[in-house]
Amino acid sequence: MQRMLDVSDDVRAEIGDAEADRLLAGDTAPGAYDCTSCRTPGDSGQERTSTVLFVGEETAVLAFAHAMCLPSQVVPVAEEQLQGAVRSITGEEQAPAGAPQQPQQAAPDQAVLGVTSGLVLLDGVLHPALVVEPTGPVARPGSTEPGDDFLPLLIEQGFMPVPQLVRAPAPLHGWSVLLAMGQLHALLQPGAGGGPAVSWWQAHQPLQVTDGWRTAATKLGSVLVFAAPAGSIGRQSREDLLRDALDKAAANGQLVAAAMPLAGT
Repeated sequence: MQRMLDVSDDVRAEIGDAEADRLLAGDTAPGAYDCTSCRTPGDSGQERTSTVLFVGEETAVLAFAHAMCLPSQVVPVAEEQLQGAVRSITGEEQAPAGAPQQPQQAAPDQAVLGVTSGLVLLDGVLHPALVVEPTGPVARPGSTEPGDDFLPLLIEQGFMPVPQLVRAPAPLHGWSVLLAMGQLHALLQPGAGGGPAVSWWQAHQPLQVTDGWRTAATKLGSVLVFAAPAGSIGRQSREDLLRDALDKAAANGQLVAAAMPLAGT
């Protein structure tokens, strides 16, 4: 059965003409699928469907999305992040939505970054947000002095102090949020010397987000990233409590933020 598939020139170049033709003819494309963007069911035999190819250094994963959610495209992804996505597809246990995620192999005395997702209302608009809070003080690289340089380091990178949560922060050039296959994988920062983006924070398991968060992120095309020192926000069980904690951190001069586009989805 022929499928209503969109295969972009970039995707065709990656997978080859023969495989692209087999997809379009319905030989290798699934009928029913879960949209890689909104995670709701789709049917390539009944509605226009985009082919989305996630490409790592050694691994490539072909996914499908409603054409209204995403155009057909090639999404470059770090190999370790793509491997995490593959593990999530094969059923590896996932962390609960909103749970702080930590990088692997952190030293016992090293602060790691916890990330929590939630929706934040600003100027009448619900924005998808991520809140980054380390588990302890963050020292400046190479420093042996006590203290916490987490916020100064971020401000040097372009994050802006937030005295009040009244409007969305300005975009931060070169940074982005990697949401692959409907799950949060990493926060990316510019590579050294203008090189490819690298992970500033990476989930050791893809972080699940709510349908509302994912819908807002897809609609707006960007995510607000807030950061606060250790102990400023804490783990909050509800979004209203998270907002209260953000407001208190802002009032105490302990909050910075930036808007970041979605990388790929």
